[in-house]
Amino acid sequence: MKPNRLLLTGLLLPAAMLLASLADAGRAQAQGVPVRFKKTVIDTKFRAEGACFADVNGDDKDDILAGEFWYEAPDWTPHQLRPTKEYNGATGYSDCFLTFSMDVDGDSLPDQIVVGYPGAAAVWRKNPGKPFTREWEQYPITTSACNESPVLADLDGDERPELLTPFNESQMAYYTPGPDPKKGWEQHLIGEPNQPGVKRFAHGLGVGDVNGDKFADVLTTEGYYQAPVDPKKKPWKFVPVPLGPACAQMYTYDFDGDGDMDVISSSAHAIGVWWYEQSKGADGAPQFKQHVIDNTFSQSHSLMMEDLNADGKPDFITGKRFWAHGPNGDVNPGDPAMVFWFEFKRTGSAVEWTRHEIDNDSGVGTQFTVTKESDQRPPSIVTANKKGVFLFQRPRLAD
Repeated sequence: MKPNRLLLTGLLLPAAMLLASLADAGRAQAQGVPVRFKKTVIDTKFRAEGACFADVNGDDKDDILAGEFWYEAPDWTPHQLRPTKEYNGATGYSDCFLTFSMDVDGDSLPDQIVVGYPGAAAVWRKNPGKPFTREWEQYPITTSACNESPVLADLDGDERPELLTPFNESQMAYYTPGPDPKKGWEQHLIGEPNQPGVKRFAHGLGVGDVNGDKFADVLTTEGYYQAPVDPKKKPWKFVPVPLGPACAQMYTYDFDGDGDMDVISSSAHAIGVWWYEQSKGADGAPQFKQHVIDNTFSQSHSLMMEDLNADGKPDFITGKRFWAHGPNGDVNPGDPAMVFWFEFKRTGSAVEWTRHEIDNDSGVGTQFTVTKESDQRPPSIVTANKKGVFLFQRPRLAD
């Protein structure tokens, strides 16, 4: 089996991005040119808590998927792909907490993956092809997708993503399409029953190489499931280490440059964005020290890591989830719905984070998507929540 390079978790930087953009980004940063984003309001209605990009109609433009709609670039014409209903953000939730895209059935068209309310079903919707405005047929993935931050990532090193989500509050699992994905996806259980991170409303889940063996481990706030050489061999060993309070998505990276992998996460419903410095205890076991990055805003219920300024180092993007539990729930629910990116720099082993505002009237949901830099396109961000659907596009950095 090929070593897992975590191709779909946003941790490695593609060569095309560096070749096309590193020089102009370096000049722009050296000259103090700020990295700015153009905001486009895609939809003012509450459609979903997650959104993603996909070239739905094959015209080489990034369209947007959010709930039961796809928005056609470049004018963002809305097309309803499934029957929908009105959602009231003050009193309820949408049927779409997370939205991903991949070619599920091998027909070279991007399909939609939807994870609903925690504990409910996860489904995929088949891109109908021409005419693309037809209704998308829906098929099952699993009857119960738990934890509030399921992940679409490459867990087995085959350069094709799998859906990581615990099953029925009982056991960590990931799912692969299988030979006939219309009949449901193949389930692969990892770990033992009733281990951390599997409950319906569990917070904190991620995929990353914690122990440096180039394989994708599964992170929770109470420790990580260590991937074996063959990821379909079970159980995965669970390594207990405290990785903070209830959080959103979790990522690994060697932030302090000491050769081992650290962890980053953000508070789902309270206040706090943190990175956790890994070291070895006296017995050689891993241990993690929490470092606060930001403690000024609440409900950072989704987090992405990506290189936004093309300096070859990962930055991260998060913000305030608008009305996670309505106008009277959680900490400071009425504060501005911010979106931030945090610029990562390291001098020696000293880690520095600089916060940059992207927007103050949109926020994030439970999942959003950031495109990678390419030789044709700078990165873009799409978010969806109870305020609507929003696009942020970074122009090409100035020469």
